[in-house]
Amino acid sequence: MSKRSCLFLIAALTASPAAAHITLETKQATVGSYYKAVFAVPHGCKGSPTVKIRVQIPEGVIAVKPMPKAGWSVDVVEGKYAGEYDYHGNKLSSGVKEVAWSGGKLPDHNYDEFVISSFLTGSLKPNTTLYFPVVQECETGVSRWIEIPVEGAKHSHEGNSPAPGLKLLPKP
Repeated sequence: MSKRSCLFLIAALTASPAAAHITLETKQATVGSYYKAVFAVPHGCKGSPTVKIRVQIPEGVIAVKPMPKAGWSVDVVEGKYAGEYDYHGNKLSSGVKEVAWSGGKLPDHNYDEFVISSFLTGSLKPNTTLYFPVVQECETGVSRWIEIPVEGAKHSHEGNSPAPGLKLLPKP
């Protein structure tokens, strides 16, 4: 094996684990602003097609609206927030806590995106990472992208099932 082939193989193997996770397209956003979360789904579950994606909405993320997806049903679970949030002069104490797309079929060899629009409240702490746990259900098997690092630890792709993370930036 040539040196070039060996380097290519090492690079491919090193990149593969990071590419295997569900991730956010935009990895940072400003506190107190709107945020379009695009969840990239790069594969199924060990070869099995994806049939459902469930996204848990973290506290402090409000005014959530999922984008419809052709061939998929979209459902939301609503509930009480831990606190009350001011949103354009209105006090919100409940809202969307989970979004689920189901009924479609995303083959393992294809890639797709699932999108929500939201507002990141001013109560979120800048210079931290906010996590969106995701459960990916397949015809055979389930992948739970729910691992959240201990507070203060850096987000690591070395875990088996890291939750997609969003770096929160301070208001300018």
